[in-house]
Amino acid sequence: MARNVVNIEEVFKAFDIKELLVGVSLGVSEGERIGIVGRNGSGKSTLMKVIAGTELPDSGQVRKSNSARIGILSQVDIENPESTVGEVILGDTAKHEWASEPNIREVFTGLFGSFDDHIFDRKFGQLSGGERRRVGLAKLLINELDLILLDEPTNHLDVEGVAWLANHLNNRKGLAITVVTHDRWFLDAVTDRTWEVVDGKVEEYEGGYSAFVLAKAERARQGSVMDARRNALVRKELAWLRRGAPARTTKPKFRVEAANVLIAGEPEPRNQGELLKFALNRLGKTVYEAHHLQVKLGSKELFSDLYWNIGPGERIGVVGINGAGKTTLMRTLVGEIHPTAGKLVTGVTVKPAFLTQHLDELDPTWRVLEAVEKIANRVELGGGRELSASQLCERLGFDRESQWTPVGELSGGERRRLQLTRLLMDSPNVLLLDEPTNDFDIETLTELEDLLDSYGGTLIVISHDRYFLERVCDRFVGLLGDKSLRDLPRGVDEYLELREAAMRTPISIPKIKGSSSAAEERQLKKDKTRLERQIQKADTRISELEAEQDAEAFNQEKLEAVSQELNTLRSEKNKLEEEWLQITLTLEE
Repeated sequence: MARNVVNIEEVFKAFDIKELLVGVSLGVSEGERIGIVGRNGSGKSTLMKVIAGTELPDSGQVRKSNSARIGILSQVDIENPESTVGEVILGDTAKHEWASEPNIREVFTGLFGSFDDHIFDRKFGQLSGGERRRVGLAKLLINELDLILLDEPTNHLDVEGVAWLANHLNNRKGLAITVVTHDRWFLDAVTDRTWEVVDGKVEEYEGGYSAFVLAKAERARQGSVMDARRNALVRKELAWLRRGAPARTTKPKFRVEAANVLIAGEPEPRNQGELLKFALNRLGKTVYEAHHLQVKLGSKELFSDLYWNIGPGERIGVVGINGAGKTTLMRTLVGEIHPTAGKLVTGVTVKPAFLTQHLDELDPTWRVLEAVEKIANRVELGGGRELSASQLCERLGFDRESQWTPVGELSGGERRRLQLTRLLMDSPNVLLLDEPTNDFDIETLTELEDLLDSYGGTLIVISHDRYFLERVCDRFVGLLGDKSLRDLPRGVDEYLELREAAMRTPISIPKIKGSSSAAEERQLKKDKTRLERQIQKADTRISELEAEQDAEAFNQEKLEAVSQELNTLRSEKNKLEEEWLQITLTLEE
């Protein structure tokens, strides 16, 4: 029988007058993998903190096994910004004490690409959000713990990082995990139980996310546990899980027979023929055509001799390594960046809308509904479907009460939802979304997917959320850093295979003709020292540019120039680090 790690009994917890946990009793045993889902603000993170002991309940008990070793990854960085990465992760542990540990070396390689001094000497305060997330994960994963609690661990991680983390956790036998995340692919890959936090209670389900969706539908069929709208969305998602992503249904925890009964009369998530007809009427036959396209940012060439044809009604997911130019590609399509050579043909009827990762500044005195109605009062979705501004707000997480909230009081995630709502309200026929799922809870993501199912235009999406990509896109392209765009008939799986193959291919280092091995070694050491100086210089400049980004947040022209330089510099730094790593490995042979 598995050892019990922690139990909570009759726990109550409230903030101000809002009750988040009401008489909750549950436990975590050795080796259990539990996903925690629920709407934003429902109490998911609070539940995790109570289990970890970092938040005390108002009443009730938290009982831990005497020998239980528990660690938590939170969404808030609390490390000293002047500490180095090495100090944050390893404390005072000397390199020779940890370098021989295979698990530690695997974690560092998986999260940072290597385990060398140039990584660990950087100041924590100089790191980007994604780098800080990796540092927090490394600090947890190198320790032998009984239970780790992960609060949005995939935020800021790319598709490769999420895949590595899932694989690593699955190989840690005996480790108990609880995870709060909106990344449904990660939940399915890692968890075998699900807790849903709703109205202060915790509903328990067997299986990962797919099984959770099925169980919700089963419960809904047996009783009125959900309103008709949510029930329809659950059935629709089941239909996609069964028909759109058949690989998921091979898991024993997903009961295929029951799913088939529930969705027997459910249509395909999207009516492709109807959407294509609507898109052709709105767009004609030409959307974007790239011929011999070259795109540069400063002296950095991102695309060379690019051919790409995007047609009406296409739904394209874009994946790629950091710095390869995903966002730049979108900005080129919408005319924010001009190609340096070649030709980009844009259809005469194209009306694009681009959701960027930067938030537009809105009048803080406007109400949410007012900000949306300034675009339009009604929006046509396709197939004769229309929504009012208020209805669209509600679909994207702004209930009737919150629609009267002043814009100045919204959180960053709420402003991003408002930005997306305003874009959709303008009835674009080409929609370009750059990381649209940030700060969305699962229910709002499901509503967004349902909206996009009826979107009668061309859709292009960049996202690290694999589930969302596979759910809304029918075609995939990849940027692997070789200045080209590659079709991916097998989607994200094919991209990950190509990246893994590329990582296994050693970077060629020029040989010094006619020289002895000692001379080669001296040259390599010189190159290594040179690269370390260049990397340090790049780190300093990146920190300066990130500070400039914050300072110029309201100066669009300056912000674009700073962002371009920052993207170019990060890409160049990645290449320097790859070359440095290869030289280091060669010297160690």
